[in-house]
Amino acid sequence: MKRTPSAHIGSYEAAMETALDKIRDNPAARLGAILGELAKAGRDKATFVLSPAIASFGNWVEQLIAESTGKEGQGILPVVGEPLGPPEVYGDDRLFVHLRLEGDEPPGAAPAELEATGHPVVHLNLQDPYDLDGQFFLWEMATAIAGHLLGINPFKQPDVEAAKRRAREMVAAYTETGVLPVGEPAPPTGETLRRFLAQARPGDYVALQAYLPPTPEIDAALATLRTHLRRHTRLATTVGYGPRFLHSTGQLHKGDAGHGLFIQLTADDPRDAPIPDEAGSPTSSITFGVLKAAQALGDGRALADAGRRVIRFHLGPEVIEGLEHLSQSLAPSPNAPSGEKVLLRSGR
Repeated sequence: MKRTPSAHIGSYEAAMETALDKIRDNPAARLGAILGELAKAGRDKATFVLSPAIASFGNWVEQLIAESTGKEGQGILPVVGEPLGPPEVYGDDRLFVHLRLEGDEPPGAAPAELEATGHPVVHLNLQDPYDLDGQFFLWEMATAIAGHLLGINPFKQPDVEAAKRRAREMVAAYTETGVLPVGEPAPPTGETLRRFLAQARPGDYVALQAYLPPTPEIDAALATLRTHLRRHTRLATTVGYGPRFLHSTGQLHKGDAGHGLFIQLTADDPRDAPIPDEAGSPTSSITFGVLKAAQALGDGRALADAGRRVIRFHLGPEVIEGLEHLSQSLAPSPNAPSGEKVLLRSGR
């Protein structure tokens, strides 16, 4: 007879806690050692392959790993939501984590195929979604152990404040002058994008920072652009909606060894709302749209201060069309030979 959810949660958590008490066979120690030692060896892109029913676990583990390990020139990049591709689209900087519900099969290339071509894969099998409670416990301890192996304190986030400070400066400038110190965005053309990507080196990654409405249509357009970016560069890709990602991957973006290429995507706000100067007051000095723009510009400045490679495309009112144009500029030619066309062929 199947256990009730509450009983299952308690029993699985207790079993995990008991397992972690063991010295010789501690699953968190093993996982943490895998994450830390492979990151030191250059495989610092932990790429998650999750069963659809537990896909949202990726958002939690993304924040945990990025914010805990991305500092002092170190970092493990969590890659969440990137569609699986054939083994040849990946460089030798990947570690794959297959978190699988019993009876579920991954889409695209199977993890076994990745293993057969030399990519390391960690397999974690769950009986049902209630087993996730043990995974929370497991990953928290494993991440702390990985941080120790990387020689950093996983419990600090020193670079999160940099973006906040810059955003406050932007807001102060706006309240004083009525204008944000925007600077000129780059023209959102294929030529500009390809020229920016030409800076890519083996072991880098491409981060899409989308200060855009999180709609299903924009989700799909970003996923298409992400796939074309990976095909074009053979690099790991991430997507984060701003300003949310500032408290997940934002720490790693500014605190790691500088392997990121950051593409900021902004757009006109179809609707906006004032922020009252005081609770209940009709007086407002700033709107939510201005605040969001200040956060994007502030993080861009913080990235530049840290020596990161960053570009901003303003897509105006036609967001989908702008994303599709950037994707099409990276699409392989119909007359090109079959197979993946990539810029980078070797790892670190």
